[in-house]
Amino acid sequence: MSLELNLLHVLVAVADEGNFRAAADRLGVTRSAVSQAIRRLEDTCEVALVYRTTRSVSLTEAGAELVERVAGPLAEIQGALEDTTAAQAGPVGVLRVAATSIAERFLSGPLVAAFAEAYPKVTLDITVTDDEFDIVAAGFDAGVRLGHVIEQDMVAVPLTGEQREVVVASPDYVARFGAPSHPRELPAHRCIGWRPSPRAAPYRWEFEEDGRAFDVAVEPQITTNDLRLMIRAAMAGAGITFATEETFLPYIRRGELVTMLEEYLPTFSGFFLYFPSRKNTSAKLRALVEHVKHYRSTSM
Repeated sequence: MSLELNLLHVLVAVADEGNFRAAADRLGVTRSAVSQAIRRLEDTCEVALVYRTTRSVSLTEAGAELVERVAGPLAEIQGALEDTTAAQAGPVGVLRVAATSIAERFLSGPLVAAFAEAYPKVTLDITVTDDEFDIVAAGFDAGVRLGHVIEQDMVAVPLTGEQREVVVASPDYVARFGAPSHPRELPAHRCIGWRPSPRAAPYRWEFEEDGRAFDVAVEPQITTNDLRLMIRAAMAGAGITFATEETFLPYIRRGELVTMLEEYLPTFSGFFLYFPSRKNTSAKLRALVEHVKHYRSTSM
């Protein structure tokens, strides 16, 4: 069987994106070209690989099995080609990273800006998402998350040291309503909650006392999946809120937010850049790993 490898790249893109238009945009071709490529691949394999509807496409059982088997090897081939180019011209290509919205150190700007300046031939494509998913199956090179949610089979490179969550409110809110002296007093206060997506429950407010962990059933008056809204609402005096310390640190330093209940807030593992354990890591990903290591060593 004679087969063009590019057709497999198209199938993987369609599987990742869920429709021909998005796959076409990702590959830099027309929707018609994607459709024709899938049809040629199906003709070659003599089996249907995708189900087509007017709005989306999904893989058939044969298509899903094929993608599962070829996605890894195709990534290895792409990495080998990029390494060959990198040996002459430095790291090159698109580097796709999925980062949680609470990874302040990664998303604040300086780390990404410095990487872009150091590696001008690498296009850094960052998706900010709090959904938990397989980054390999979704076509990402790496992810940024808290250590305790990263799969055991991933390589994890520390981005920060230990973290802790903090409880904050504006000085105006504290002046008007006072500050709780114990976490169990929080339900009596106006609170601002966060959740990663509309279908998820609001994030739990977890504490520790005398070595024992406990959480408080806070019922937020305001709940959002947007950290910026959460922060702005807190600074405007809307209530008390809760997140990782790095999220609030610039506002705490400027006096726009004040902390409370600090004796009840333990530390936990911080943020990591993580990626699949592969025999050959692409030059562009190695560049990001080394950049993160250097950035952490100089900014801690």
